Amino acid sequence: MKFIAITLIVHRPDPVTGVKKPTHERFREVLDNALLAEELGFDGFGVGERHERPFISSSPTVVLSHVAALTKRIRLFTAVTTLSLLDPVRAYEDYATLDHLSEGRLDLIIGKGNGAAQRDLFHVTPDDQWDRNAESYEVFRRIWRQDKVTAATRFRPPLTDAEVWPRPYQQPVRVWHGSATSKESVDLAARYGDPLFSANVTNPIEPYAELVRHYRERWEHYGHDPADIAIGAGTAGIHVAPTSQQALAAYRPVFEANLAFYRQAGLPVVFETLEDFVERSSALIGSPQQVIDKVHRYHEQFGHTAVHVQADASGLTETRHRDSLELFQSAVTPVLRKDIPDPPFAWAPVLPAAPTSQERVHVSTSPSASWT
Repeated sequence: MKFIAITLIVHRPDPVTGVKKPTHERFREVLDNALLAEELGFDGFGVGERHERPFISSSPTVVLSHVAALTKRIRLFTAVTTLSLLDPVRAYEDYATLDHLSEGRLDLIIGKGNGAAQRDLFHVTPDDQWDRNAESYEVFRRIWRQDKVTAATRFRPPLTDAEVWPRPYQQPVRVWHGSATSKESVDLAARYGDPLFSANVTNPIEPYAELVRHYRERWEHYGHDPADIAIGAGTAGIHVAPTSQQALAAYRPVFEANLAFYRQAGLPVVFETLEDFVERSSALIGSPQQVIDKVHRYHEQFGHTAVHVQADASGLTETRHRDSLELFQSAVTPVLRKDIPDPPFAWAPVLPAAPTSQERVHVSTSPSASWT
């Protein structure tokens, strides 16, 4: 199993202290968390994309480029790239550049995105958002694979023998499809044989498990080998402590502050108590063994081989958050890595296969070979 730390770069007052960090300091915190994730041995670090309050993650390519310059090993994820809002040509240019700068450490998680404010900002409607997402992905995918692209697009000017630069480093980049509430994203992932990443944050497991089952059904419907399926799943929060009592005591102020925020903002409340939140949500709160057991319970429903956790302290003190992640990496992930397999592909740059010796001889001796 692989483990990814992600941030949506939420920028609002700390739920416990009420202190709101300056924007510059919040971005520095993201970079520090990326360095910590690599130091502790996480397999990936992800940055979300949102274009509305309370997020400042509108430019994930810029943030991830800085993270790429500061790190050496960890893979870089988007969580998610909101292709329904973006021009796929411009998105390709940004991400192909980032992929080169990171030496092929980029993985994309794409999705249509949520939120009426950002839809309005980009003149996207509830009626066309899914069509935009599908078209943008299809064009993005073709640009990554083809030197010239012709496409009769609806939501951007059509392309005719279009060349887009730079040409890619990874051939192709791996694209996961973020899944939260709708079968459209699940079907798109299955159609192209791409991995799926379940949001798995807001609700109990049932609606997410239903979408994962649908993904598996559609995967086989489109003729793909079930052995090639890769699924990731999110988590609603994390705090690992030596005992369950310590974990609950430390996380209770965070939960209660968030609960008050949801009620004040008129947002739906799914879990009324911390105990219910720990029991029925995907949050990893408890002793190492409790966290191991919960991931196993979710794995029984999802069959997932990757999981993401929050990179941010999100109301915990920095010391407690670091202690939690250290304990997670020392006492939880070794067990889960042993018990649950990795995704069915290499956790490495996706590069074209090297030519065989016979192919190399053929190319080098052909009178029509052209070296440019």
